[in-house]
Amino acid sequence: MPETYALKIRRFDPESGDPAYWQEFNVELEPERSVLDGILQVRGDQDGSLAIRCSCQAAICGSCGVKVNGRSRLACNTLIGEASDDAKDGPIIVEPMGNMPVLKDLIVDMDAVHWKKVQRVVPWLLPDGAPPEREYIVPAESMIDITQAMACIHCGACVSACLSLEVDPEFIGPAALAKAYRFVGDPRDDQHFERLKDLAEDPHGIYDCTHCFQCVEVCPKDVAPMDQIMRLRRRATDDFEIKDSNNGYGHEQAFVRIIEKWGTLHEGQMPIRSYGQGSMVRGQLAPSAVGQLLDSAGTAVNTLKKVGPRKVFLHHKLPDQKNVRRIFKEIESKGERLELNLYIVGEDAEGEEGP
Repeated sequence: MPETYALKIRRFDPESGDPAYWQEFNVELEPERSVLDGILQVRGDQDGSLAIRCSCQAAICGSCGVKVNGRSRLACNTLIGEASDDAKDGPIIVEPMGNMPVLKDLIVDMDAVHWKKVQRVVPWLLPDGAPPEREYIVPAESMIDITQAMACIHCGACVSACLSLEVDPEFIGPAALAKAYRFVGDPRDDQHFERLKDLAEDPHGIYDCTHCFQCVEVCPKDVAPMDQIMRLRRRATDDFEIKDSNNGYGHEQAFVRIIEKWGTLHEGQMPIRSYGQGSMVRGQLAPSAVGQLLDSAGTAVNTLKKVGPRKVFLHHKLPDQKNVRRIFKEIESKGERLELNLYIVGEDAEGEEGP
C-alpha cells in the first residue's frame, strides 16, 4: 500500500541569483519504490522546475547520483522505505553530490571534476607495435584481475564521498584511479611502467589517498576504488620498484621493515626510513633525505613534545616477534604475489576449503 514520505530537497537555481535553500515535499509511494521515483513524482505533480539527471532507472547508466541522508548513492536503487527508516522520523534528505560544482538543484557538473580526472589518466589502451588485422586476442583468465575496475558505471558516487578530494581538490580521485588500473592491469597495454611512474610522481596521484574507505562503502557496483588504488601502489612498488619523489616507495619499505623487526610501528624511525627508501643509513646520509628531514623538523619537535623522547627513541619488540618474522619469511619466499579477487570468487571464499 502507498505510504506518505517527506522529501527535503536542496534547491539551487544559479539564474535566480539566490543562495541554495531547502524545500520539503510529500509524496505517496509504496515502500519498495525508489527515491528517484519520489523525486520524479515531485517534478511531475508539484514542481516542474525541480532538476535531476536520470535515464535508465535501473542502476546501469549511473546518471542519478545524489546524496540521500548524507550518503552518496544512486537515487534509482535506493528504496524510499529504507531511506525513510534511515532518516529516523525526519524527512528524507536529498541533496546534490559533493566535491563537484552544482549546476542546478540535484545536477552537478561532472565534466568539471569527474570526467576531467578520468581524462587525466589516459583512459584508453596504448599497445605496442602495429595493430593486428582484426581484434587483440588475450586469454580470458588474464582479464580476470581487471573485471572489478571494468564494472565502474562512472556515477561519481565515490568522487562525491572522497575525503581526500575535500582536502585536496587536485587529487586525481578514486574513480579515475580505478580506471587507471583497468589499463595497468590489461596485458594488451604496453605503457604499464610509464602510467605507474606518472601516477606515483604526481603529488596528487596514488599516494594522495588516505584510506578512508568511503569510496568502497558507497560504490553501487562493488568496484571498491580504494582496492584498485592499492593495486596500483603494489604494482608501482613491488613489480616496478618505482622510487618516487613523494616517498611512497620509501614509506612502504619503511613500514614493512619496521613491522618485520619490531612488530609494531616505530614512530621515531618511520620518517627517516621513509625519506631513505626504507633504509636508516640512507635516510640520514642521502642529501635529498637530509633536506626532507630538515623540512620536517617542526613536526619532529611536536612529536617529541607529544609522546616524549623515550617512546620516540626506544622501541620494544613484541614478545613473540619471531612469529611475525616467520610470517614475513613465508610470504617473501613465494615466487609471485597472489591476490584473491573476491569480486569474482565471492565473499565467502576466504572461509571455504579447497577440494
